[in-house]
Amino acid sequence: MQKRALIVGASGVIGTALSEHLLSDDWKVTGLSRGRGTPTAGVHMRTADLTSRDEVASALNDVDVDAVFFAAWARQATEKENIRVNGAMVSNVLNVMGPSLQNGHAALVTGLKHYLGPFEAYGTGAVPKTPFREEQGRQPVENFYYEQEDRLFEAASRFGFTWSVHRPHTIIGYALGNAMNMGVTLAVYATLCKQSGQPFVFPGSATQWNGLTDMTDARLLARHLEWAATSDKSRNEDFNVANGDVFRWQWMWSQIANYFGIEAAPFDGVLRPLEHRMQDSARQWQAIATQFELKEPAIENLVSWWHTDADLGRPMEVVTDMSKSRKAGFLAYQSTLDAFIDLFERLKAERIIPG
Repeated sequence: MQKRALIVGASGVIGTALSEHLLSDDWKVTGLSRGRGTPTAGVHMRTADLTSRDEVASALNDVDVDAVFFAAWARQATEKENIRVNGAMVSNVLNVMGPSLQNGHAALVTGLKHYLGPFEAYGTGAVPKTPFREEQGRQPVENFYYEQEDRLFEAASRFGFTWSVHRPHTIIGYALGNAMNMGVTLAVYATLCKQSGQPFVFPGSATQWNGLTDMTDARLLARHLEWAATSDKSRNEDFNVANGDVFRWQWMWSQIANYFGIEAAPFDGVLRPLEHRMQDSARQWQAIATQFELKEPAIENLVSWWHTDADLGRPMEVVTDMSKSRKAGFLAYQSTLDAFIDLFERLKAERIIPG
């Protein structure tokens, strides 16, 4: 029988990759979102305010699936509000889908803030030593990821379905209007530098420039999510998810610069956040979009300066361990440089950046 999936957040960077992957593997895919993004062709979309119990119930009242994938979040002003809003989103969906999910599966995507702490307290506590491993557990701080997990665990126990939690590092993937999208942000930044002659300056910390790190291709995460939903060895487990290679930004920055035909500026160890330096970028991007007939002239629909600054400005090394997934049978690998280049090529093909 054809497998059936519900993707919550189907038009985001994770949801887009997961939709494309499941459709290629002959799943029937229903998507649920707030209706702000462009869904993948072939996905049966439902629209609702995910924080509204009644709207979610109305949107999903006739949906019957084998697996639910959570790939959505709503950024709030404080972590207390993040907990209230994002926890409710998980409960609202599972309260509706739970009865039909008996003997099915629900997968929740969170991330490495599980170990680093939320943005309000990012890396300020006693961060576990790298590489991060699943058994290191939770930090003693408020974190909406923990609330989402607890809502998932409670619903799984109540309705009788299995669960998995997936913790990717920074995700590389195609999506527009996404709140956390370093790949598209760097593509836009490099394009601005190329067209204006500005130096391609690394905005982050010396620790990130010199230390080892890893990332997660959204396509690899999609494969990981399907694996967890269909493998007996992955049931009721939490997993880190990374590409499988490591690199230093001092190398990757020059590789990205080479791709765009620009020169990487020497790094002097000083933090130069993009959010503060790109104040005039909206006007510049609109001119570039007009010149090259690009699809999206509004830079705010492409970049997330703040999120890229947060990731590249970390004061600690961030590397994840994938042993748990490997031992359970997930052996996929993705070159991070190739992930960036594949994304840049798609952005050109879709006329999001100049070709």
